Amino acid sequence: MTSDRSVVADSLGVGVATGAYGVSFGALAAAAGLDVWQACVLSMTAYTGASQFAFIGVIASGGNPLTGAFTAVLLGSRNMFYGLSLAPLLRLKGPARLASAHLVSDETTAMTIARETTRQARLGFYWTGGTIFVLWNATTFLGALAGTAIGDPRDFGLDAAVGAAFLGLLWPRLTSWGARFTALLAAAVALGLVPFTAAGIPIIVGGAVAVLVGILRHVTLPEGLP
Repeated sequence: MTSDRSVVADSLGVGVATGAYGVSFGALAAAAGLDVWQACVLSMTAYTGASQFAFIGVIASGGNPLTGAFTAVLLGSRNMFYGLSLAPLLRLKGPARLASAHLVSDETTAMTIARETTRQARLGFYWTGGTIFVLWNATTFLGALAGTAIGDPRDFGLDAAVGAAFLGLLWPRLTSWGARFTALLAAAVALGLVPFTAAGIPIIVGGAVAVLVGILRHVTLPEGLP
């Protein structure tokens, strides 16, 4: 059986590696036109990497902030399904359950679902989630400060970096042919809409396609298929 110490060590490793990535979000948020405090508040309240990068991607492309917010919510909706899986493992009630929902992410889910006991599930969840939350917000602040100091982001090619960072965040999650097909389909839909729609709309529609296909795959595929 895995020891509690091993669970904590693994959780810290994942937390540090993920939390450090917040520096890129802070820098890119500044490049997209957000000030330091706007970037920090976004990290503290939204606190889901893919959604945050999607939001600043819409802003950077000239889209409406409401469009960006809708895109972020759409991509963040997957955390609802994570929460349904985590609830019976963590066995939380009342205020603790509500507060812990803010820490639900890809990483905390991965570090929780494989545990053999409720105690170790909670250790994996809270050590991973707490480490990421603290470091993500601290490095967002540092990245936003650095991004504000460099001047016009186009002088350094950062106007294209938001999309690159989002792809970097997405790529490690494409671990099956089904996931790759879904990503390519969503990208094709989004690219096809670019010439005909306002900034931000292709991301929303592409994201909606990805979510819909993901839901249909999990509903219709026999158990055990990727």
